[in-house]
Amino acid sequence: MDEESVDRSEGFGERLLGLLLDRARLLPPQLIAPLIAEEVAGIGGRDVSILLQDYAQELLVPLPGRKLHVGQPEPMADSPAGQAFLSADVVEVPQVHGVRMYLPLLDGSDQVGVMALTLDTVGDDDRRLLRRLAGLAADILVTKNAYTDQFFLARRREPISLSAEIQWGLLPPLTMSVPQVAVAGILEPAYRVAGDSFDYALNDNILHAAVIDAMGHGLDAAAMATIAIGAYRHARRVFISLAEKYAFMDDAITQQFGPDHFVTAQLMHVNIATGEMELVNAGHPAPLLIRDGRVVRQLESATTLPIGFGGEEPRIREHTLQPGDRVLCYTDGIIEEHVASRELFGEQRLIRCVNRLGEEPSKGMRADLLRLSHTLKRERGGRTSDDATLFMIEWHGGAADHLAVLD
Repeated sequence: MDEESVDRSEGFGERLLGLLLDRARLLPPQLIAPLIAEEVAGIGGRDVSILLQDYAQELLVPLPGRKLHVGQPEPMADSPAGQAFLSADVVEVPQVHGVRMYLPLLDGSDQVGVMALTLDTVGDDDRRLLRRLAGLAADILVTKNAYTDQFFLARRREPISLSAEIQWGLLPPLTMSVPQVAVAGILEPAYRVAGDSFDYALNDNILHAAVIDAMGHGLDAAAMATIAIGAYRHARRVFISLAEKYAFMDDAITQQFGPDHFVTAQLMHVNIATGEMELVNAGHPAPLLIRDGRVVRQLESATTLPIGFGGEEPRIREHTLQPGDRVLCYTDGIIEEHVASRELFGEQRLIRCVNRLGEEPSKGMRADLLRLSHTLKRERGGRTSDDATLFMIEWHGGAADHLAVLD
């Protein structure tokens, strides 16, 4: 196609995006990617790839499909695709015959993957149109993902256990970001996780968040985690206080599994306008408060009994966050793993890792958390014998009302 003959005006772009939106409603999942490739060809693009993050969050793997360029998986670290994914920004790489563009596929603020394509030249019209196309493509992929296994299968790099299958189906998006607050989570071992999970919801100005660790391994742990998260969500949608959530979850685990089973948990409310944070610790490791890249302290609270043991009404501890603060929650699989010397990994080693990484320039919370996860795994000698979960909240404050006003 003659480069000078390609129409990349805003009017043409709107028609192109409208065509995709009109057809997407009826398209079966396997035809979404070919249609996107066809749209890219309409503005002179070629070699289109749709890259999805794998379950271990180590690679971006190509989605197979007609009209798609299917190459090798690209590492999350040290690749242009990984840079676009983690930074949620466009990366352009000059080549001999054109420019290779990597555009993050963002469903809201959740990183779905990356769209890669090549153009002979890149101008502002191209960037504007392709950003919009990538956003629309991400929304469509997420919608179709709800009733196909194709995208799940593309993301898997090794066999997955039944308990892990249950846990991944239970999770909310791994990331969420609005101007006032962001969250991100990582589950390990990705293909064998059983009892760890997390959940969150942003309701008006309150971020509700929970990190849980169900006792045991395998299906028993996965079943307990499922009941615990289900009870948490039900309580979150019916009740208000953390104490009521704890009591409701405790009753659900006790009734379903009896007195010999339990779940540890951190339950949190964060007011995203003020930074006020409420915390209930049900037998769980205390979260770490990170400020300016360093651990300031543990966010202690009066620890109540794990969920399922019929503890008394928990005492709620209040903390006040400063703009830019991060709260790192983790399960005991992080600190109770044995290292080469057969010593426990321990909280102090975790804190040293956080502080050491904090000395390097931040690449954004999601990228920093992923880097921490990979660092901890190396420090453990590559072993993750128990479930090990990281969940981080980053608070900025301010308001987002301006986003609801049309200029």
